[in-house]
Amino acid sequence: MTLHRLEATASTTADVFSREHEPVLTVDPGDTVVVRSLDAAGYLTRQAHPGDRPPTMFAEFRGHCLTGPIAVRGARPGDMLALRLVALRPGDWGWTAAPGRRDSPVARRLRLTAEEDGAWLLWELDADTGKGVANGRFTRDLAPFLGVMGVAPAAPGEHSTLPPRAESGGNIDCKELVAGTTLYLPVNMDGALLYLGDGHAAQGDGEVGGTAIECPMTTEAVLDIVTGRPLASVHATTPSGEVTFGFSEDLNAAMGDALDAMVEWMTVMFGVGRAEALALASTAADLRVTQVANGTWGVHAVLPTGVLA
Repeated sequence: MTLHRLEATASTTADVFSREHEPVLTVDPGDTVVVRSLDAAGYLTRQAHPGDRPPTMFAEFRGHCLTGPIAVRGARPGDMLALRLVALRPGDWGWTAAPGRRDSPVARRLRLTAEEDGAWLLWELDADTGKGVANGRFTRDLAPFLGVMGVAPAAPGEHSTLPPRAESGGNIDCKELVAGTTLYLPVNMDGALLYLGDGHAAQGDGEVGGTAIECPMTTEAVLDIVTGRPLASVHATTPSGEVTFGFSEDLNAAMGDALDAMVEWMTVMFGVGRAEALALASTAADLRVTQVANGTWGVHAVLPTGVLA
């Protein structure tokens, strides 16, 4: 198998998904890629101070700055692209911003005053020790993952990177998708066209302020094509367990979709009917709010590894 390296440059980045994009790299199934991505905003240099706005890859923000697309030879509609995350290494800096009252209904709901014009954290990140320090004061452990991992949707034209999609992935923002994960993405067109980016050095469930620790990321992953998966929507096997997703403008609908997918997967795992799978899920599966930051809410269901023998 071949190892490929892909840097984030003006010719290898995109801020929308599109089936019309020419691939910036084409690989064979089973190949390994090492992909560099800028932070979600596409900053070309690090911030000098909290709230600094260095030059960006794209003049205007339309969506996340993503590296790709990467085509996989032989991928066809109806297949699943298996993205096995081998290693995720954040850059040496990152940022987090919380919206001001004038910018966000969430901020108004939390009773921020009109004078509070948001807040910024500038993080010093040490991938070797796994620690991050914000504004010289707050320290936390790092747990890096990519917020955006997605393939081109089936429909023609350009598609925003902001909402996650069950049929193509994208801005999933799930902190469970760390190194050791295999993420399964439905293939919608020949070659799949995979985009990677939106590095997060760490995030809480919900991404409640709208950003995580946004950072550049180096991702090592193995790309493969699989068939016969139990689900046709985005799902994952992670170090913590099996994960299914629901995405909707209605949080209840997102929850229902994540649970429905988990119950369907459990019928295959345990050889039971849906009612029995639901009963088992009620004893063992966890429902978590993935993110509430993009207008399309996310919920993920987790069946912890080894919880049912």
